[in-house]
Amino acid sequence: MKLIQTVKRRMGNDDKKSSTTRTGATGSGGSNSSGSGGDLAAKSKATPTNSNGSRAATAKPATESSNFAAIPKLREAPPQERTDLFRKKMEVCSVVFDFHNDNNQKEKEAKRQTLLEIVEYVNNTRNCFNEALMQDVVSMVGANIFRALQTRNKDPLAFSDPEDDEPSLERAWPHLQIVYEFFLRFVVSNDVDPKIAKRFVDQNFMLKLLELFDSEDPRERDYLKTILHRIYGKFMALRSFIRRAIQHVFFKVIYESETHNGVGELLEILGSIINGFALPLKEEHKDFLIKALIPLHKVKSLASFYQQLSYCMAQYVEKDPRLAYDIITSMLRYWPVSITSKQVLFLNELEETLELTQPPEFHRMQDVLFRRLALCITCPHFQVAERTLFFWNTDYIVKLINANRQELFPIIIGALYKNSKQHWNSAVHGLTFNVLKLLMEADPQLFDECSAKHRADEEEEGRREQERTRKWQVLQEMHDAKVK
Repeated sequence: MKLIQTVKRRMGNDDKKSSTTRTGATGSGGSNSSGSGGDLAAKSKATPTNSNGSRAATAKPATESSNFAAIPKLREAPPQERTDLFRKKMEVCSVVFDFHNDNNQKEKEAKRQTLLEIVEYVNNTRNCFNEALMQDVVSMVGANIFRALQTRNKDPLAFSDPEDDEPSLERAWPHLQIVYEFFLRFVVSNDVDPKIAKRFVDQNFMLKLLELFDSEDPRERDYLKTILHRIYGKFMALRSFIRRAIQHVFFKVIYESETHNGVGELLEILGSIINGFALPLKEEHKDFLIKALIPLHKVKSLASFYQQLSYCMAQYVEKDPRLAYDIITSMLRYWPVSITSKQVLFLNELEETLELTQPPEFHRMQDVLFRRLALCITCPHFQVAERTLFFWNTDYIVKLINANRQELFPIIIGALYKNSKQHWNSAVHGLTFNVLKLLMEADPQLFDECSAKHRADEEEEGRREQERTRKWQVLQEMHDAKVK
């Protein structure tokens, strides 16, 4: 009952908001019902489309939509008639309304009340999802949720931050929310045997469900995330297919579209899936990491799903520390040289991954890694330099550096000295001197040797620069003499 009261309260709030904005022509746009939803929607007599591509007011004749009021309440019907009544209510709930206009307000409200009623019924009734009703459940859900999502036509030359854009909320949410709630109850119900239900919740259904993750409405993506996670846990036969389908979504993001609204939610689900992988890891799981997850670092919209992706990386390294080498070396290949905000994200993930890296893997990649870190230390952008110097605040990383100091000190000390003389930011100056002090305390003799070598290299570089200048001057004088 708490669920029903919560849904009704939310729906009431949404109705109040929509009534205040209904007079305006530009509400918070939604991708309600553009086009029909596919095979399942077709089975439920899917809505015809008008010239603008929007679904018509109902999926069935207008006279039939009045049947909402004609069907008696489930709780008032005799127990032996409730199954047929439940089926009839799901059939009339397959009627889809167009929320882009104010037509059929009574029918829309009647459908909402009917949806609330069937959610309440499945909450309070045992064995309500028998095999005979499963097709009706899946057909009704498909008729409502499967649709063409609205896409924004953006000017490719216009600069905009995706995080600053307001999401386009779904106008049909008063119905969709209850349909998603109903389907979630179906998926988690103990009455639903996955061996039987997999005939209806099949691969075709899952592909359409995954397409909905590109919805701009965060409320819809949140429901989809919960439902997909539950389906993955319950339908063992679909697990491999779901992973492959998610991989395909990532391939499209990496190599085709560059943008997708649901990458963060899909990565959240994967974080839980990876956590449950058995050891040793199968090759297909490692391939998923190498081919689908690591290349996501290349995507321009990384900031929108960085935290979820970083969590997945950490889960893989915890499962198999040897994968840290593949993750870090791949990140160094994809390093965003010209995008400083993205460099800070990479540095955050590098530090988290290094904390889980074992000494053998660290030793294999230390040279290429610290040459990149030396460049980051001398970066003119203070956030990049500052974030790199914070690595020395992590005890485990300091221990790894000190264990390989013969190879790493010569790479780092030159960059630190350059910072101490040339960097413009006072905070970076302070951190640079702190790191120099730590290196000196770790091995004074090696520090002195590296410092002396750095000074000798600087003097040699100065001599080469003077010689280069002298040669150019001679060439200039020869040219001037020839002209005269």
